[in-house]
Order: sequence, then structure tokens, then C-alpha cells
Amino acid sequence: MSQIAVTTRRGLTRRLEARPGASVMEIIRDGGVGEILAVCGGCCSCATCHVIVDPAWYPRLPPIGEYEDDLLEGSEHRAPTSRLSCQIQFVDSLDGLAVIIAPEE
Repeated sequence: MSQIAVTTRRGLTRRLEARPGASVMEIIRDGGVGEILAVCGGCCSCATCHVIVDPAWYPRLPPIGEYEDDLLEGSEHRAPTSRLSCQIQFVDSLDGLAVIIAPEE
């Protein structure tokens, strides 16, 4: 089974099973990492699933969308590789993806 590596705000890294078609937000939430609030449920209308993607993986992701970019613009913790995890659909080619959960706003 495919996996992603998620580093929590406390610096602990967990490997979570990932299924194609699920969003990275769903994988993190369903994997028991409680730091992702996902208030909007994955509708790209909040930024409570903000993650920082490992720079080695960032170019492999689809381009950031306009709404996602606008939401991240308001974050004081935005980094060059920030994304909303609800907007990253997991596919087999992302096996091993590494993300860090962004600090809470």
C-alpha cells in the first residue's frame, strides 16, 4: 500500500496509508492526526488543512489553484511550498509524499 509521511507540529513524523483518489487532508484526518481541522470538509473555503510540502515533492503536485492561492495568501505561516491538503488528490505517483502540518493560525 502507498504511504505519505506527515510531520506534526510537535515534530513527530508518522507514515500513513494512502489510497488513490483520497485527498491528502482525508488521509491525514483518517490516519488519526488531529492537527488538521478541515473545517470546510475539503471545499477549499478555509485554510485549516494547511501543510508545507517537502520541496522535493512540490514540483510533482498539480499547480495551485486561484482560490487555494487566495486562502493561503492570508496565512502568516505561508511558505514557498504551502498547499491546502484538501486540494492535493493522492495518486500512486505521490507514494512517499512528505508534508509538515503548518502552525496553527
